[in-house]
Amino acid sequence: MGNEAVITGVGIHKFGRFPEKSVEELGKYAIDMALADANIEFKDVQAMFLSNSGTIYPGIGPKTAFLFGRTTIPIVNIEAACAGGGACLRMAQMAIKQGEYDIVLAVGVEKQPRGFLAPAISGYEPWQALAGLDENPMYWAMDARLHMAKYGTTIEQIAQVSVKNHKYGALNPNAMYQKPMTLEEVLNSRVVCDPLTLYMFCAPNDGAAAAVLCSQKVAKKYTTKPVILASCAHRMNPYPEMGVGNYFGYKTGNKAVTTLAAMEAYEKAGIGPEDLSLVELQDTDASGEILFSEELLLFKEGGGGPAVSEGITEIGGRLPISTDGGIISKGEPVGASALGQIFEVVTQLRGQAGQRQVANAKVGLAHVRGALGHACVTILRV
Repeated sequence: MGNEAVITGVGIHKFGRFPEKSVEELGKYAIDMALADANIEFKDVQAMFLSNSGTIYPGIGPKTAFLFGRTTIPIVNIEAACAGGGACLRMAQMAIKQGEYDIVLAVGVEKQPRGFLAPAISGYEPWQALAGLDENPMYWAMDARLHMAKYGTTIEQIAQVSVKNHKYGALNPNAMYQKPMTLEEVLNSRVVCDPLTLYMFCAPNDGAAAAVLCSQKVAKKYTTKPVILASCAHRMNPYPEMGVGNYFGYKTGNKAVTTLAAMEAYEKAGIGPEDLSLVELQDTDASGEILFSEELLLFKEGGGGPAVSEGITEIGGRLPISTDGGIISKGEPVGASALGQIFEVVTQLRGQAGQRQVANAKVGLAHVRGALGHACVTILRV
């Protein structure tokens, strides 16, 4: 049991656009906060794993660490598209579980330009870009339309996800968009790819987040209330995917990669969907929350839309989702977004979320889904 990984500190740099700051400075800010939260100094860290999209800032891990002074510890850069932060956390957990280290940093950093992600980041081939097949929203929109046709999911239910997430984003000082939206504003915003409108999407941006992981035996030196990393699963979609991965995957009778990762995470944690207090998931667009909530086995197939309209996913409902506003409100700094979810779940489990606090939160799940078929599911508990 001494080698089980726990989280003793978390930190975050507000997600947004910060042209005056380097990506290393964003990372240092989040690391400083996480170390202070854990009552640990950087010199005590034995290894560091850093998530970044990897195409613009090679070697960013060492460059970020060197802001604390030169170090000889192993520093590994990790790239797994939008699931990078989850893969990073998984690597940090493995390093502790195998007994190699007792104190490890998991960090995510990113600076993204405005607009849709570049093909180099999204995983599209050059021929797909030339054929006009390199814009993610078309695939998300097709999945939304398929779900609407198959289960009767309504455009109002999809829009309500955005309304909910903007409501909580307005209460989150670390979100880029801190303005509530009405259902009418979401529905009447410009159509990007039918049926999805502008205010149903997240925006790529800048940000950083970090977590300090310790073995249980060492964590006792620093805290009496660590957050237990019950499980962290990283899986790849084994089936051919279109474009970025036809994000949610066509239904072919096979389990979606998110479901595969969720089943592994539930089994390892000894926890089922019915035990969860809150969930953070990949709401790259508003329909994503509905589809992923089903793929995570939170609701039956076709039940994600009614769960939204019935208030089940609101704070105060049976299973709050994206209590920090999700990336619809926060924006998505690709390498950092998953660890931003971890920041929120840890904050909730500690009872420190203020107006966003979920009552009696004991178990939280974080989920990310990335280009080329990556999916990560993490379960935390107190």
